[in-house]
Amino acid sequence: MPRAIWTGAISFGLVNIPVKLLSAVKDSTLDLDMLDSRDNSNIRFKRVNESTGKEVNYKDIVKGYKVNDKYVILENDDFVNADVEKTKTINIQNFVNEKEIESIYYEQPYYLQPDKSGEKAYGLLRDALRHSGKVGLATFVMRSKESLVIIKPYEKVIVLNRIRFQEEIRDIKEIATPPVIKGKSAELTMATKLIDQLTTKFDISKYKDTYTANLLKIIKAKAKGKLKAAPKLKVVHTQSNDLMDALKASLGKRKKAS
Repeated sequence: MPRAIWTGAISFGLVNIPVKLLSAVKDSTLDLDMLDSRDNSNIRFKRVNESTGKEVNYKDIVKGYKVNDKYVILENDDFVNADVEKTKTINIQNFVNEKEIESIYYEQPYYLQPDKSGEKAYGLLRDALRHSGKVGLATFVMRSKESLVIIKPYEKVIVLNRIRFQEEIRDIKEIATPPVIKGKSAELTMATKLIDQLTTKFDISKYKDTYTANLLKIIKAKAKGKLKAAPKLKVVHTQSNDLMDALKASLGKRKKAS
C-alpha cells in the first residue's frame, strides 16, 4: 500500500470530503545504479556548502529566495500562510466535459482515498461524476506548488489528474512544421485509409514495456558471460516522390495480414 503524500479534503460546494492523496503510478524501468568505471564503486551525491565545500545535513537545509542579492529565508508556515485553504483543500471550482481538455495538458495521476468519516460523501461524488459524464476542475497546493487538476471516477476510486497551466505549454510557433494540408489530396485519402485499417478498440493490457524486459535479458546474459551482437537498424527516410508508393505498399501489406 503506497503511503499518503498529501492529506486534506475535497471541497464540493458546501461538502468537504477528507481524503489522502496516493501515487497512482509506479516506474516500470530498471533501477540502474551509477558506478565508477574504474572499480564499479557506487557514485554518491552529496549536499555541499558552496562556500566551505563541506557536506550539509538535510535537517540544516532551508529554502530561500534571492531579493536584491540577499536571501529571504522561508519557514514551513510561510508556505501554508501563502494560501491556507489551497494547502489543505482540493477546491472543485467547475465541472467540464473531459474531451474539451487537450491531452498536452495532462501531467500526473493520483488516487484519492477517503477517510472513514468521508466514505459516504466520497462515494456520492464519484457516482455523481460518473452519472453526469463530467470531470471536476480544481486547484490545490502540494510541496509549495499550486496545481490545476481534474477529478474523475476510475472504476471504484476517484482519480486526481494534475494538468498543466496554459502558461506552462510552449507556443507552437517555436516548432518548425510543414503547412497544414488544405483540401483532400490523394496522399491524404490513402493515409486515412491506412489509419482506418489499423484502427482497433483500445485495450491497454495489449501494450507492454518490452524494452525493459529485453534489457533485463541482456543483463542476465552478461551476468553469465554471454554476449550478443547488437542488431543494426538503419533509419530510412520516405521521400515525398515515393510517399504514395509507400502508402500503397502499407495498405497492401495490411490486407495480406488480414
